[in-house]
Amino acid sequence: MIHATYDLHIHSCLSPCGEDEMTPSNIVAMAALKDLDIIALTDHNSCKNCPAFLELAREQGILALPGMELTTEEEVHVLCLFAELSDALHFDDYVYEHLQPVPLREDIFGKQDIMDKEENITGHVGLLLINATTIHFENVYGLMEQFHGVMVPAHIDKSSNSLLSNLGFVPGDSRFRTYELADAGKRAAITEKNPYCADCRVVVNSDAHRLEQISEPVETMEIEQMNAAAVLDFLKGIHR
Repeated sequence: MIHATYDLHIHSCLSPCGEDEMTPSNIVAMAALKDLDIIALTDHNSCKNCPAFLELAREQGILALPGMELTTEEEVHVLCLFAELSDALHFDDYVYEHLQPVPLREDIFGKQDIMDKEENITGHVGLLLINATTIHFENVYGLMEQFHGVMVPAHIDKSSNSLLSNLGFVPGDSRFRTYELADAGKRAAITEKNPYCADCRVVVNSDAHRLEQISEPVETMEIEQMNAAAVLDFLKGIHR
């Protein structure tokens, strides 16, 4: 088994709340500097900076996953992670069709830049990406089966935009097997009040919007092989 360090929740300059310095190139360079084994790019409701991100990570010898931080209709944030870029981009198309049609105002929210590996801006996203979609939380697991990904409810210990803050409970028909905490020390309190979570795996990520926020190589996951499929198996709670 491999004990791999990770950060599976990082925003680029495509997220309107991400700093301009959060280019795919800078993110990968910082992850390499911090000696992280596995990273994922999870912009709000978009995977459009994942192609450059994955190519740069391969060049640095870092395992990278394409993903997004989906905002459900209930405004619950959910990490959606994929092993294959094609699956992520197909899901990106699906999510954009279900995004609230509110145009971006750069003077208020900032830019939403799509970039290539050389840090050239190749496009922009016109709709405001931090809005909710019309996708219900209860449907995300099924969508991940359809698009060959995995769902991880994001920062469920936070007081906003989380499963517990917005819904107030873990739905009885939930099927996710891993959830994310912002603070690892809150796991006992979470499981005490939400028995479903006691049988789930936990990941602790940075939710970085600035370069210095990217995780140090502290948190680890135990995987059988250093590849994206093994990471998804871990997040699905699969033991082989």
